[in-house]
Amino acid sequence: MELIPTNIAPSYWLSVITFLPLVGAFVLLFLPRSEKNSARWVALLFAVVTFLVSLKLWFGFELGTPQFQFVEQCDWITFGKWKVQYFLGVDGISLLIVLLTTFLTPIVVLSAWKAVQEKVKEYMIFMLLLETAMLGALVSLDLFLFYVFWELMLIPMYFLIGIYGSNPERRRYAAIKFFIFTMVGSVFMLIGIIYLGAKYGGYTFSYPAILDAGIDVYPQMWLFLAFAVTFAIKVPMFPFHTWLPDAHTEAPTGGSVILAGILLKMGTYGFVRFAMPLFPDGVRFFMPALAVLAVIGIIYGALVAMVQPDVKRLVAFSSVSHLGYVMLGLFALNAMGVQGGIFQMISHGLSTGALFLIVGMIYERRHTRMISEFGGLAKVMPVFAACFLIVTLSSIGLPSTNGFVGEFLILIGAFTSGTNGALSSACGPGAYWFAIIAALGVIFGAVYMLWMFQRVMYGKVTNPKNENLKDLSLREFVVLAPIILFIFIMGIFPTPFLRRMEASVKYFNNHYAKQFTDVNAETASTDAPEKAKQAAVTSEKPGRAFARAREAVAVKKDADINNAPSRPGAGPALKSGMKKRAAGVPRLPELK
Repeated sequence: MELIPTNIAPSYWLSVITFLPLVGAFVLLFLPRSEKNSARWVALLFAVVTFLVSLKLWFGFELGTPQFQFVEQCDWITFGKWKVQYFLGVDGISLLIVLLTTFLTPIVVLSAWKAVQEKVKEYMIFMLLLETAMLGALVSLDLFLFYVFWELMLIPMYFLIGIYGSNPERRRYAAIKFFIFTMVGSVFMLIGIIYLGAKYGGYTFSYPAILDAGIDVYPQMWLFLAFAVTFAIKVPMFPFHTWLPDAHTEAPTGGSVILAGILLKMGTYGFVRFAMPLFPDGVRFFMPALAVLAVIGIIYGALVAMVQPDVKRLVAFSSVSHLGYVMLGLFALNAMGVQGGIFQMISHGLSTGALFLIVGMIYERRHTRMISEFGGLAKVMPVFAACFLIVTLSSIGLPSTNGFVGEFLILIGAFTSGTNGALSSACGPGAYWFAIIAALGVIFGAVYMLWMFQRVMYGKVTNPKNENLKDLSLREFVVLAPIILFIFIMGIFPTPFLRRMEASVKYFNNHYAKQFTDVNAETASTDAPEKAKQAAVTSEKPGRAFARAREAVAVKKDADINNAPSRPGAGPALKSGMKKRAAGVPRLPELK
C-alpha cells in the first residue's frame, strides 16, 4: 500500500491549522504595547480558533488505513537539481500530537492572564509563533521542511525562557544552554538529511520517497546515530537531559507547560516518525544501548526527583522518568509497546502540563516553589487540593486515569518483546528484565509524587503566609478543568485514541518485524556450517542435515525478497536492495 493516496482532492486544512497562529502573531504586531488586555484576547482568540479548526482532523480522520491524510504537496524551493517541497500530511502517529498542541496552547495563553504583566504583546507573539513551528514540524513530510520548522521552534522558546524566566540571574544561562544543546544536536540531523536527499531521494527530501528507496545497511548506522542524537537531546534521554531542569526551573509557567507538554514530544515523535522507519538496521544495531539508556532514565529520573526541594524541579525530573517509558515502548517494536508509547506521549503532555500549571498557581500566590515553605494548603485551598490530587494520581498512573493506560501497554509490550520479540532478538534472551526494572519506576513515581503532595497539602499550616491564600479563581479553574476532563476520558475510554493510531503503528511495526526476520535468517545461514559439523559427529549422513538447513534459509530469503512490497514504502528500489544484501551473505559450500 502506498503511504500517499493517489487521485486525492486538494486539501488545505493543515495549512490553515498550521499558519492561523502565525496570522495571529502578525495581527499582534500592530497593537500598541500599552494594549495588554487586547493582546491577551487576540492571542486567545486565534489559539481557540486553531483548536476548533483542528477538530476537523479528529472527526474527518479515516480509520483503518495507515496512509497519510489531508495531504498537501507542491514544489516550494528549486535550486539546480535540488527540490524542496511544501509537503504536509497526518497519519495516526502524528494526529494526536497535533491535537494535543492545539488543545494546550489556548490553555497556556489563558494561564498567563495574570502571571505575565510585562511585555505581554511579545509574550503572546512568541507563544503563537511557537505553536506554528510545532504544528509545522508535526505535519511536514519533506525532511528539509521538517528541519526548518524544527529549528524555528528554538527561537520563541529561547526568548520565553531568557526574557520571562523567574530568576534574572539564571534565566539567560538556562536559555543559552537550551539553545546550544538543541542547536548542536540539530547539526547532525541536517547533515543526514542532505545525504539522504542526494543519495536516496533523487535530490528531493520527500519522506515517502526516501522510505521507498531502501537505504543500504552501513549508511543506516551513522544516519540513525545522527538522527538519534538530535532526537535524544530533545526528549531528553539520559545522559542528554542536563539542559532540561534548568530550562524548566527558569521558564515561565506557560513556557514550562509547552516545553513539557509538546516540545519534548518532538524528540519521541522524531524517533517514531523518522529515525526508526528510515533506518531499521540502525535501530537493531543500537537497540541494546538505547533500551539501557531508556531504563536508566526511568530509574534515574525518579530517584533524583525524590530528593528535589523545589516542586518545579521535581516535576522536571519526573519528565525524564516518564519519557524513558515512552522510549522503552517505542523500542519494544511491537504494536502494544509503540501504541503505549504514543498514548503515553499524550498522557504525559496533559498530566505534566497540568502539574506545571498548578505549580505556577502556587508561585503566583507565594513567589516560592520550595516544598518546605508549604504544608496544610488543603485546609485553605480545598478546590485547588482536589485538582492537585487528581493530576497527581494521573501522573503516577492510577487506574481509570490516562497515565495508567500508556504505562500498562508499554510494560506489557516491553515484556513481550523481551521474551520473544525484537528486544529479545537484539539484546538476548534476558531482555524481559528491561520491563521488570522499568516497573520499579512506577513504584518510585508513586513515592515521590505522593510524598510531595503530602508535604505541600496536608499537615498543619505552620507558615503564617499560607493562612490566607485564596482558592482557585474561576479563570484558574477553567484552565485546569479541560485537562482534568481528558485525564478521565482517556483513562476510561482509551479505545477512540488507540484506534486512530492502530493502523499506522501496525504498518510500520511490520517493517521492523520484517527487518528482524531478515537478520535472523542471515544469522541462521551463518550458523548452518557449525550445525552441519555437529551433525557429522553424530550421523552417518551429515550432508543431508546441512542441505536441509541451507535449503530452509534459501527458501526463507527468497520469500522475504518476493514479499518485499508488503513492507512500508517498499518498491523496486527496496527489493533490489534486499537482493543485494542477500547476495552479500556468503554462500555455504556443499558438505562432502
